[in-house]
Amino acid sequence: MPPLPEPVSNNPVLTTTIRGKTYVASFAGLGEGKTAADAHSKAWMLLAGDSSWQKLPNVPNSLGHNSRLAMTATVLEQNFYLFGGYSVARDGTEVTQPDSYRFSVISKNYTKLPDMPVAVDDSVALAYQSRYIYLISGWHNDGNINLVQVFDNFTQKWSQATPFPGTPVFGHAGAIDGNVMVVCDGVATALNPAGERSYVASPACYRGDIDSSNARKISWKAIPHPTGTARYRQAALPVAVDGERYLAFIGGSSTPYNYNGIGYNGKPAEPDNQVWLYQLATQKWRRGKTTEAVMDLRNLIEIDGEVYSLGGMGAGQQVQSGLRKQQITLLPD
Repeated sequence: MPPLPEPVSNNPVLTTTIRGKTYVASFAGLGEGKTAADAHSKAWMLLAGDSSWQKLPNVPNSLGHNSRLAMTATVLEQNFYLFGGYSVARDGTEVTQPDSYRFSVISKNYTKLPDMPVAVDDSVALAYQSRYIYLISGWHNDGNINLVQVFDNFTQKWSQATPFPGTPVFGHAGAIDGNVMVVCDGVATALNPAGERSYVASPACYRGDIDSSNARKISWKAIPHPTGTARYRQAALPVAVDGERYLAFIGGSSTPYNYNGIGYNGKPAEPDNQVWLYQLATQKWRRGKTTEAVMDLRNLIEIDGEVYSLGGMGAGQQVQSGLRKQQITLLPD
């Protein structure tokens, strides 16, 4: 596939196949300058096999801003669903966006959805039973929330599921297979000795089993962490490796950072090429690696059984434009 028309990071990337045709789309994000002025709402879509990307209408914004970072997105019933995110003013002020949209791949139109009960950015969106979308934890203007907000695509209404049991976080990652989801890591807030708020990595993983008779009831439990070191803005999805099914967590950085790739501790963040693989059947982790270290991800995509990242940041916080195959190699137990 050709690279995106321009480098972009922090961009939700989604794919779906309709009548044998595969579509890939990228929404909003951050340009290669990595300043507040480089955040945007641009969108592109590619039909697999084409030689160039098609420019889409910009992602709408009910608050009138022209940028959106840390937007959460997923696929449901062959449409793309986009939630929240935040805008950055020139003075650095960040505002969480309350609006959500359904994007039709066929008509290339956005349809506004009911606003989230609590606006979030840097959340995790997981689709279930071709009907429900869960938004798990995330940041709301002044702090993290522990809510699991559920959008019912049949009724077009929001409700609340069993809250997230861990420390509320932003920039975490999660994946779902069947009725089981796993959510890991992210960044929590803490008070330092001077009484000022700071941002700290949260190395923790939780498994949630959805009740088959009540989609709003989730049985959460803490599970062992694969390494004990948290990663920020990695991405996760179900994969098959060597004939076994896993939930794979790929990329990210062990240094929590602001949107420009510089850590909250003042040190530049660098991407990780580790892969963590959780096997639902055994409830155990395996570890692996990829040849493409990348961070600042919102989603990974799977095409013809292969996993790819599109955009994001590579070494030296360089914003990327290319599609990169995430070839997973298992490490010895």
